[in-house]
Amino acid sequence: MTQHPPRKALVIGAGIGGLAAAATLRRAGVEVRVFERAPELRPGTTAVSLMCNAVLALRALDIDIAPGLDKRAEVFDELKFLTRRGRPIRALPFREVSDRLGASNYAVHRADLQRTLLDALGDESVIEFGTTAAEFVSGEDGVEVTFEDGRTASGDFLIGADGFNSAIRRQVAGAADGPRPGNYACWLATVPFTHPRMSKGYAAHYWGRGQRFGLADIGRGRAYWWATKNVPPGASGHLRRGKEGLAGLFAGWADEVREAIRTTPEESIVRITAQDRPFLRRWGTGRTTLLGDAAHPMLVSLGQGAALAIEDAVVLAQHLRATADPVAALRGYEDERRPRTEGLVAAARALSGTEQLEGLFPALARDLYFRFAPLSKLTGQNEAVLTWPPLG
Repeated sequence: MTQHPPRKALVIGAGIGGLAAAATLRRAGVEVRVFERAPELRPGTTAVSLMCNAVLALRALDIDIAPGLDKRAEVFDELKFLTRRGRPIRALPFREVSDRLGASNYAVHRADLQRTLLDALGDESVIEFGTTAAEFVSGEDGVEVTFEDGRTASGDFLIGADGFNSAIRRQVAGAADGPRPGNYACWLATVPFTHPRMSKGYAAHYWGRGQRFGLADIGRGRAYWWATKNVPPGASGHLRRGKEGLAGLFAGWADEVREAIRTTPEESIVRITAQDRPFLRRWGTGRTTLLGDAAHPMLVSLGQGAALAIEDAVVLAQHLRATADPVAALRGYEDERRPRTEGLVAAARALSGTEQLEGLFPALARDLYFRFAPLSKLTGQNEAVLTWPPLG
């Protein structure tokens, strides 16, 4: 491994991207300090899919998170697509692709993924809580971050991994960088749940007209579900429905859908607005760069948000390990990551639009196309996304 003088990274944010960055940078010989605005790690009540490209990427730095995920998460070998009443449209097999690539795909609670990444980090003392970044100054010899309480921290370079509403991105991109609505609302929850139709590793998307429902086994008797509903453009922040209203939206859907909503406590249901941002051409300046949702927030249809953040962390560490010049390393990382992330952000938005089709005939055409499209084509598209290093 190339040896460089000791370098210090300041990582803003201790979410999935920030923890992955801390673990990979330490593996590359970089001293790391992580600053998190919350008073403690707050993984929330939701779950994510962690696709095999993330597991494979980390192995490039000799970090294997599969054993931790095997204990804490659930592997899914196929993804079922069903009508609103639970009739089959298509199942996408993942097992064959995963076996060929050498890693599994997981449905995992955020808390369990964070715990797995903390194990990979190995030293939780590098995380400082209750510190909200306000601004940064990048100079020739280093970078300084000022926090909202007036404290400062200095390092050799700065990684903005502070999520969708990143303070670091705001300074890099400027005030014109606003959110881009997906024009649908989302409800999310995890809950202890079993159902006769839910086998081990169950993962399914139910398609209606302008509505979707997702249901996945995340292990240890728990399920993760999410629901969507179209709203008028610009109004996605105004659709307010409690559990009773949500149950009404999904009346007549498959029994397991209705039962998942019924058995979830009202306070466990999280409502969010579906949104991303226009793709950012410049992720950093000087000794500063962005990572994960701070760099390329995306709609959730591809299930790749967590994996792309981890990929970012791996590529960043590889560039910093390869060169002593942090500015050159940061720009090299950005140049390598832009094509793949831009393509997947666009693909997620396009797929989201297709899945949320509301008209009778467009929705019917969607279902028929997906039912009869050649499996080799669908599998090839998936494999191209799941392969690491990326094809081409």
